[in-house]
Amino acid sequence: MRFTRREFLVALASLPKRLRAAPARRPRKDCFFGIHLDLHPSDRDQDLGRDLTEAMVERFLERVRPDFVQYDCKGHAGFLGYPSKVSRSAPIVQDSLAIWRRVTARHGVALYIHFSGVWDSLAVREHPEWARRRPDGKPDERQTSTFGPYVDARMIPQLKEAIERYDLDGVWVDGECWATYPDYCKQAARAFRQATGIKRLPKGPGERGWLEFLELNREQFRRYVRHYVDAIHAFRPGVQIASNWLYSTFVPERPEIPVDFISGDYLGNACISAARLEARYISQTGKPWDLMAWGFQSPRSNPVGAIHKSAVQICQEASVVLAQGGAFQIYYQPTRAGWLDDRHVEVMARVARFCRARQALTHRSETVPQIGLLFSTTSLYTTSKRLFGGWGSAANPARGLLDALIENQLPVDVIPEWKLQEVASQYPLIVVPDWPNLGGAVRDQLRRYLRQGGKLLVAGAENAALFAEDLGVKLVGRASNQGAWIPGDEVFANFHGLWQAVEPAGAEVIERRFPTYDDRKNAECAATWARAGAGEIVGFYGPLGTVFALTHAPAAREVVRRLVRRLFTPMVTVESPPTVEVVLRRKDGLLLVHLLNATAMQVAGDYSAIDFVPPVGPLRVNVRLPRPPRRVRLEPDSQPIEGSWGDGVWSAVIPRLELYSILVVEA
Repeated sequence: MRFTRREFLVALASLPKRLRAAPARRPRKDCFFGIHLDLHPSDRDQDLGRDLTEAMVERFLERVRPDFVQYDCKGHAGFLGYPSKVSRSAPIVQDSLAIWRRVTARHGVALYIHFSGVWDSLAVREHPEWARRRPDGKPDERQTSTFGPYVDARMIPQLKEAIERYDLDGVWVDGECWATYPDYCKQAARAFRQATGIKRLPKGPGERGWLEFLELNREQFRRYVRHYVDAIHAFRPGVQIASNWLYSTFVPERPEIPVDFISGDYLGNACISAARLEARYISQTGKPWDLMAWGFQSPRSNPVGAIHKSAVQICQEASVVLAQGGAFQIYYQPTRAGWLDDRHVEVMARVARFCRARQALTHRSETVPQIGLLFSTTSLYTTSKRLFGGWGSAANPARGLLDALIENQLPVDVIPEWKLQEVASQYPLIVVPDWPNLGGAVRDQLRRYLRQGGKLLVAGAENAALFAEDLGVKLVGRASNQGAWIPGDEVFANFHGLWQAVEPAGAEVIERRFPTYDDRKNAECAATWARAGAGEIVGFYGPLGTVFALTHAPAAREVVRRLVRRLFTPMVTVESPPTVEVVLRRKDGLLLVHLLNATAMQVAGDYSAIDFVPPVGPLRVNVRLPRPPRRVRLEPDSQPIEGSWGDGVWSAVIPRLELYSILVVEA
């Protein structure tokens, strides 16, 4: 007897649930879209799980269709969100994890848990001896010690219990690198004395052994993460683990600990700016990765509290991640009783459809190297008081210069310091932000790149000394804080900050600065151009990225555009407003020009959410190609684009850009 496909599906649906085979759950590397739900349960909870039903989860999964869900298991308070036999649970009305596991398994959706690691307030309350010690020797009220027994006595047993009980697919460990601070416990003091011979633990920059003490704490954090990752992999090899923000810009190191994927949650005001940097950095690591947008504005971003975002706002944020080849997830908080309102579910569903429409062309795409922006581990590790990020203003040189390049429609990648030597030759132009301590080793790598024909844009007073010979300038006195005004197309650009005075010694002066907004007198050199070996170098002797991060002033953006034009013409140019972001990628033999509309992006707490992104256009796109393309179309609508060809450049006009389109060029 033969059945039609419809008859087969009807017959399959009529089988008892116990006889139906559940769809296979995707490994994280194949996942593209997910939802994160956490509550950080505590002993003050009264309603956990009360309103959660299988029917609600079914409706959610059918409408949103995520590849994975991350649900709460343990938050920073330290109480478990399920009935535990190994440590203390929050008051549980109904076991939410059990319901989520049953329904996600039926749908072939992977289930991960949100689990707070280093930050466990309950653990240090019950066991003060497990706490990190502050510089005054007192126990920390939130942070456990990575030198102590917490990881074996509590964390690993909790993880094993949850994994076994709920057949979990993985763990997203929160409260990790960004919540870890220097530890003044006895074990750390002993290890420090043995390593350095210094008896007194340093408490700040300038004290003997400070950098060594920071690095000792970093290495202990690495050992701690490797230990629990290895333990869980040995216990259940298929379980996949990420430590939140590990191997992002927060921990800008070569990935060596065997975490299965990289992930982080970006939030706050102007979070698109943060996501731009993180997505470009993580995409260089070679690991499966995603970024998580908060579905609501953080309560810390304004005095009112959480403000939920519209679907349009989250789609705009998602675009930045998708364009770099990453997966995307959204963080929502259900009610304390576990309920997801249909309004929020519909927002998730709309964002999911937006992402899925672009998945085939975005997920795991590869960059087409154009401009590489150097991200300096050395500078952050030697000039910041933190062990790891978030770095706050210390990362402004990179974030600001990245935003300025993007606002000039320039395709740009972020190059991790540890990867520079491997990839430098692939980039026609490398941009070095105004990092305060680039380091001699990186300087030497960049000089080799330059002498072999590379093009280099170097910013910052400190970097002037490192590259003075290559720049063809002589330093005059010491760097100092000064007012600096550089004429723009319409008004002056204010670059007040740390400047190094220089005199040309073979270099050409290409920008001048003035102590006031009067360009008739007292001009000083602001930027130079010179040849160095087979390459070319532009130097800017003040706070280029730092100032742009703080102001995003149009006149400063114009200065960046002029500097880049002295060195480089990109493969793709787009004539558009500065709110259009251009990303150049490849996938399956196709050249992909991603066009993102960041107009009206959220930037301030008193404008917490947006629900309208005005379209832009027309946009003129020019692509340098060795021959005319066979076919060009605009996705996700499969709209044919007719263009003209001449002198090695294909040109076309795109009438209108709504939010995120991809120009697909078939050679």
